[in-house]
Amino acid sequence: MAPTTTAPLRGADNEGGSAAAAMPGAVDQVALARLYGEPLFALPNDLYIPPDALEVFLEAFEGPLDLLLYLIRKQNFNILDIPMAAVTRQYLSYVDEIRSRNLELAAEYLLMAAMLIELKSRMLLPPRKAADGEEAEDPRAELVRRLLEYEQIKLAAQQLGTLPQYGRDFLRAQVAIEQSLAPRFPDVHVADLQEAWRDILKRAKLVQHHRITREELSVREYMSIVLKTLQGRRFVEFEELFEPEKGSTVLVVTFIALLELAKETLIEITQAEAFAPIYVRLAFTPA
Repeated sequence: MAPTTTAPLRGADNEGGSAAAAMPGAVDQVALARLYGEPLFALPNDLYIPPDALEVFLEAFEGPLDLLLYLIRKQNFNILDIPMAAVTRQYLSYVDEIRSRNLELAAEYLLMAAMLIELKSRMLLPPRKAADGEEAEDPRAELVRRLLEYEQIKLAAQQLGTLPQYGRDFLRAQVAIEQSLAPRFPDVHVADLQEAWRDILKRAKLVQHHRITREELSVREYMSIVLKTLQGRRFVEFEELFEPEKGSTVLVVTFIALLELAKETLIEITQAEAFAPIYVRLAFTPA
């Protein structure tokens, strides 16, 4: 496309001329951005971009040994015969790079750099023999041992990382199962018990005969009779425990026997709901 030029527009007033003067001179360029709706064809000279804004880390190392092992394995160096000059030079270049960004992080790497420089210096010196005539140990032996141990631990950690892990690769299935609970019957109020007793007395007066006798009755005996009646049965209706044909005296003694048994928690008196029939059963004590 051939370049185009623009000439100032001539109008009848000065506003048209000022609007034409405000238009960019090179309209065939592509705007880099828009600032408050206006096209921006060049970056401002005072634009500040933080140094860490566009920083990209391609390799992340967990420490000096990790970096050193990476340099050795990347270039297929023999870990038992490390070329100290090449490895030290590459290591120092990386340390200089991180020192300009994070001095606190570089402190740990500087210690390893000092060790590498020391080993490099010792490698330049002629080897000295030990007192017994044997050759001295290679200065790199300790570093090689640490690198091999670190590599084994790192490989073991990678193998463990491939195993299925709870929360990352699978979740534990949880199923809520509602267990059937024993029904809990409401307690019988005293007023309900009194009302049931009045009904029994009314029925007893309808069938009893007028007799004048003296009879000695034992509450303990009727307590045993009630327990035998309830034995082997789940629930017994309250009225079935009384015998109206034997008179009100027997009824009173039977009622007292029921109260004593309830007091000693040998029986339970209950009902399903308000105004429902009252039932009696033997007290259940879980094993």
